[in-house]
Amino acid sequence: MKKERFKLPKDLYKNRRLLTKMAKNDLRNRFAGSYFGTVWAFIQPIVTILVYYFVFGVAMRGGSSAEGGTPFVLYLVAGIIPWLFFQEGLTNSTNSFLEYSYLVKKVVFDIDILPMVKLLSATVVHCFFILFVIILFGCYGYFPSVYYLELIYYALCLFLLILAFAYITSSVVIFFRDLSQIVSIVLQVGVWLTPIMWEESMLSSYSWGPTALKILRLNPVYYIVHGYRNALISKRWFFEDPLWTLYFWVFLAASFAIGTWVFNRLKGHFADVL
Repeated sequence: MKKERFKLPKDLYKNRRLLTKMAKNDLRNRFAGSYFGTVWAFIQPIVTILVYYFVFGVAMRGGSSAEGGTPFVLYLVAGIIPWLFFQEGLTNSTNSFLEYSYLVKKVVFDIDILPMVKLLSATVVHCFFILFVIILFGCYGYFPSVYYLELIYYALCLFLLILAFAYITSSVVIFFRDLSQIVSIVLQVGVWLTPIMWEESMLSSYSWGPTALKILRLNPVYYIVHGYRNALISKRWFFEDPLWTLYFWVFLAASFAIGTWVFNRLKGHFADVL
């Protein structure tokens, strides 16, 4: 049992070069045949951000600033960038075994790496948008500081969280195809339960607001979205929220343990079902 627990990270490290090559090909092939090619991977999130900003920043708020006088566009972008990464990474990784079914049926291929392939291709896009955010903040007079180093920490947290979830969803979806639709619905609901388009202070006027916030903070993505804003706007270190940070890492460790167990229990039957 212990050997199986550590087999997954060993396989990922052993196949790191193959992972990098497959991730590049995955990003390139996703938009194969289209005129703009991989440019669409960047255009689609930008259009999404513009739509949200127009609806929630211009139409509903009249261009007013967010908490602390921060321009709402910066508040929005700092929160939506990690969410878009979570959404794309989990959605694509969930269907990784189905998409690469021809590799799953090969006895000699380490299928352990397939969810990571999808996640790495999504990471390339996310790194571009982190650079985009830094430039956008600079245009508004928010220049890089030492707190920006936290973006590496929170991006790593998000990467590991998606990977942990992916090994659960990608394994189960082979036997229960409806799971991919359930994941999409959960993501659609989750974006509204995370303070991306709204601010925490909006709940303070309600008697049940503080309790609702405590419940919403159990969402691990909430911790990461809050962290991106801490790094970019609030200038606050992650260790200044020790209990929340501890909760996140305990949740992540538990998710990885469950994901590894589910994957190891089911992978022997993948080829039969596919």
